[in-house]
Amino acid sequence: MEWIDTHAHIYDEQFTEDIADVLNRCQEASVNRIYMPNIDHTTVDAMLELEHRYPEQCIPMMGLHPCSVKKDFERELYLVEEWLGKRSFVAVGEIGLDYYWDTTFKEQQQEAFRIQIDLAKKHQLPIVIHTRDSFENAIQIVEELNSDDLTGIFHCFTGSVEEGERITDAGFYLGLGGVSTFKNSGMNDVIPHLNVDKIVLETDSPYLAPTPHRGKRNEPSYIPLIGEKVAEFTKTTPETIAEKTNQNAYRLFSKAES
Repeated sequence: MEWIDTHAHIYDEQFTEDIADVLNRCQEASVNRIYMPNIDHTTVDAMLELEHRYPEQCIPMMGLHPCSVKKDFERELYLVEEWLGKRSFVAVGEIGLDYYWDTTFKEQQQEAFRIQIDLAKKHQLPIVIHTRDSFENAIQIVEELNSDDLTGIFHCFTGSVEEGERITDAGFYLGLGGVSTFKNSGMNDVIPHLNVDKIVLETDSPYLAPTPHRGKRNEPSYIPLIGEKVAEFTKTTPETIAEKTNQNAYRLFSKAES
């Protein structure tokens, strides 16, 4: 049984000292592909170095995270566009809106989100979307700019059944991670009603480790724990969830990887 982690920041400095051990544990857990979303210009080198060292396991995206959208966001977006033009990436991400920490650059976040959606269309790539305290704004922008050739993942989905349906109706996938295993997250009432053909699994490492590792550093080898919980909620088997979510991930990223 093979698993895929569609969202992990394993180039983060928290993994600097033991990345080889982390990736060995991934192989032991049969997590054989790890998709890495970018944050901003400060993370590109570390991400691409990891791809260089482990090209079969570690697969990069390119984008500007909403929490890195500041006064100089246009300069950051120029670098994103430059990278997308000179080599291949599997997605434009991690992009989106985050109003949780600070709304100082709310309008700039929205503009950066729109620009990166246009870049994804230009390069025929999926998008990986971050939303925090901003779902309604984000889905409105996606619905406004949506087209037949646009797809992607709403990463770290923790919303309602209705929000999940709105996302999948737009042609997007739902990224389920460690929060799905939290006892009081409410996801036990939501996941049974989601379309399994529109689900992918993720860790968001090093953040949001699943139970029983909650509060500790997350890593991609914990993907099976998430898959097992999704299987429990959907009254199916881990093997079925692994097969379905892998198919979904390959379907989403295959065009860019071919």
